[in-house]
Amino acid sequence: MRSVKFLIAAGAACLLSTAAFAADMPIAAPPMYPPPPPVDFGGWYLRGDIGFSNQSVKDVKLSNPASYQGLSSFNQTTDFDAAGTYQIGVGYQFNNWFRADITGQYRGRSNFQGTDLITFPWGGSTASGSDNYSASKSELLILANAYADLGTWWCVTPFIGAGVGAARVSISNFTDSGLNNANYTALGVPVVSGPPVASFASAPSGSKWNFAWALHAGLGYQVTPNLTLELAYSYVNLGDGVTGVVSTFDGSAGGHVFNFRNITSNDVTLGVRWNLDTPPPPPPPLVTKG
Repeated sequence: MRSVKFLIAAGAACLLSTAAFAADMPIAAPPMYPPPPPVDFGGWYLRGDIGFSNQSVKDVKLSNPASYQGLSSFNQTTDFDAAGTYQIGVGYQFNNWFRADITGQYRGRSNFQGTDLITFPWGGSTASGSDNYSASKSELLILANAYADLGTWWCVTPFIGAGVGAARVSISNFTDSGLNNANYTALGVPVVSGPPVASFASAPSGSKWNFAWALHAGLGYQVTPNLTLELAYSYVNLGDGVTGVVSTFDGSAGGHVFNFRNITSNDVTLGVRWNLDTPPPPPPPLVTKG
């Protein structure tokens, strides 16, 4: 009987010591899970671009329509030199696929050469002539642009975009050197009546504001979280340009101007985008107790 009581007492003491030891043990901390991925957020950026233009014009015509009445044929060739483009802007990245910006661009002076080859009635006969045009052209271009970023692979992001705005087209140093052939034909028979007659006209500088629009496509390369390099192509429609009032070699002016109709350009630019918002710091390392 005494041995049974001893065993019971020993078992109770063992249970009490076990409970006390368990109470002294530290409680394990709950497992720490990695933080959720950051929410897609936007940010302001600045941009700067340089490039060159490849421009064209539909035609160049005097504002007096009567001057072209009766032409039996009309053939015009035009050519612009390439010129530099210089652009700055500010924009906002709304998320990983959509951004927008406002840009201001100075399009450097481009020299223009053009030629008209025409035949026209002269009395009862037909005469031919030519006009050789030269001028310089430059623009100020302001656009509001929107872009769609199409995904990123190895830090490279292709994009497309479009913009609308206004262009101030300036035409300067315009001259028109004409030559009317005096070797006329009447009823298909050559009629010689003298040497060719030369003419000359010039115009002061003229400027015109137009509605402008552009289409963009290109590639962006993310160098750092804040810096992106951009190579882009743009098709730009700049509207029309006008000269000042044309005057002839003797100083007389007819109140007319020359119209440069439907000026367009294929531009290539290289630029940078600088993100003004510091990216969030990386999450701290996981720490567990015990």
